[in-house]
Amino acid sequence: MNDESDASPWDEQQASRLVEATVLIGLTWLNGEGTPEYEQMFGVITTADARRGFEIALKGTRTGETYWLPPDTRNFQAASPGEYRLKSTGEVVIDPDFTSTWTITLPSN
Repeated sequence: MNDESDASPWDEQQASRLVEATVLIGLTWLNGEGTPEYEQMFGVITTADARRGFEIALKGTRTGETYWLPPDTRNFQAASPGEYRLKSTGEVVIDPDFTSTWTITLPSN
């Protein structure tokens, strides 16, 4: 059986294609009660490492910062052309190469 759940989270060819691409990132943080908080950011992927993940050089209001995403190439989707507005900052990202969304569940206290 060969479905997506059997796929490895790391694809070396896909990872190499992601380097130097612009990515729009959406994070959903769930606290211990399951209440969501949202965060968006964007930048350029500078490093793809099968152990450490993806290093992103952030742009816009977060220029100069870096952010790491887990080493899972399945979580990057080609972005449709267009303008994407970040809700928290109002910044507009034009024609990013990829989008990547993540849900992070924080432990209960």
